[in-house]
Amino acid sequence: MSWKLKEKADLLLSKEQGTIFKDPGGKINIALVYPNTYHIGMSNLGFQGIYGLLNNINDVVCERVFLPDEKDIEEFFRTNTELFSLESKRPLHSFDIIAFSISFENDYPNITKIFALSRTPFFSSKRTEKHPLIILGGVCAFLNPEPVADFFDIVFIGEADEMLPDFINICRGSAGKADILHKSLSIEGCYIPSFYRISYTSNGTIKKREALYGAPDTIKRRIFNDISKSKIFTSIITSETEFSEMSLIEAMRGCPWNCRFCAVGKIYNPPRRKDLTVIKGEIQEALKKTERVGLIGPSLSDYPFIKETLQIEGVDFSITSLRAGTKSTELIKFMKGHKSVSIAPEAGTDRLRKVINKKITEDDILFTSEQLFLEGIETLRLYFMIGLPTETDEDIKGIVNLIKKIRAISSRGFITLSISTFVPKPFTPFQWHPMEKETVVKNRLMYIKKSLLQIKGVKVFHDVPKYAYMQGLFSQGNRHISKVLAVMIKQSDWLKAAEESGIDKDFFIFRKKDFSEILPWDFIDNRISKIKLWEEYQEAFS
Repeated sequence: MSWKLKEKADLLLSKEQGTIFKDPGGKINIALVYPNTYHIGMSNLGFQGIYGLLNNINDVVCERVFLPDEKDIEEFFRTNTELFSLESKRPLHSFDIIAFSISFENDYPNITKIFALSRTPFFSSKRTEKHPLIILGGVCAFLNPEPVADFFDIVFIGEADEMLPDFINICRGSAGKADILHKSLSIEGCYIPSFYRISYTSNGTIKKREALYGAPDTIKRRIFNDISKSKIFTSIITSETEFSEMSLIEAMRGCPWNCRFCAVGKIYNPPRRKDLTVIKGEIQEALKKTERVGLIGPSLSDYPFIKETLQIEGVDFSITSLRAGTKSTELIKFMKGHKSVSIAPEAGTDRLRKVINKKITEDDILFTSEQLFLEGIETLRLYFMIGLPTETDEDIKGIVNLIKKIRAISSRGFITLSISTFVPKPFTPFQWHPMEKETVVKNRLMYIKKSLLQIKGVKVFHDVPKYAYMQGLFSQGNRHISKVLAVMIKQSDWLKAAEESGIDKDFFIFRKKDFSEILPWDFIDNRISKIKLWEEYQEAFS
């Protein structure tokens, strides 16, 4: 093992509060993998929560594994060091189970990097009983796991709060991997990709999906009904994260709004709120380690106890973006001292916001912005998307005009635009819609940046369109996409990797789909009617 890599791991551990060390002997050993760097992975509440959840089970040892940065990857290969866990420095092949937690499609290429660093065959069909069982969970798992399905033995579709303990129970009494796979069929939400045979039409769409070995035709998304009983919370406090020295606490799960572009509002529904007494208890527990608490929820202005929570003394609160409107402006007085607040107009005109069902108006945005500046915030962050269905040049001009109006309200502080490219997501009404052409997106980004260049105190940040289209391929793809990911271990350019793999990217990214088409993720029962989604898609254009 490289001493440089070991030394770096020890340095990270030395900055942590709450690290769990357990004797691996006689226990189920799980390597929990986040396929990105330590800094990003440790900023993820779901990853942190699963770490704590598993280690709270007496006969389970869970240790963390992250993707090394580029220089460290070179050191791994140079010194012939296998990728190892942070806590005990053991190589991945010594664990019983390797559990990936994936929240973002653009992390998919990192899966094969981790396989290569741990000397693990990419495809489950190439692994034997001697290899660890490799499982997948996280948001991507219950949106569309098919692009990576051939890499995993089991995929957990839905919330892990109860599903993981159920799975551990099966592991205890099973005789090897094959036995675990068959017994896991009894767990709601467990998907065994190798138990399905998929055939395709001559034009590349799915012809038939056949369940084998008694597997169900559809997989029901697992829902944890009472999040007040959830054990998902920040396990480890460290300065080496996006939320330095902060404890993240989930206030609600699911969203009462119905934005047509948003997958989170679909796959985490129905909305569930944590009891105030539970929130207070978790905050008091967090205060033993840090004064910084981040409240997590997709629409915190709709959390019924948000005012009472923000008034708890001795806490430096951080909250996710506010929804423009009167409810949010009522919260501003409780947020004194906050230097930065975010709101998400998403689009530049009321017309386009109506298309995406955002249910806020320009007046809401201007009023909320004014109140925030009056309270003395230093930076107003505004989130927009471009390339939305029906978007025109007038909608792009609307973004520029809206920023100018906000700037006219107050010359104090900074306005920061964060612009992302629209990517159609499974289980949303826009899942049938193609992405906008790259030349159009680039021209519109250029127009926004050029138009706002001379406006004082305004900064524009945006994603790289090339990687937005990579996300589109991975979000909309079927099992053939695993070929692209396998090639990307040697060819990092996803466009060239797709070409080498014989994959037509335009088929997945720029093609409008028909209602009768079998979509790769149609086998998942996300408690959402496909017909209703289609009707809502048609309504967006009416």
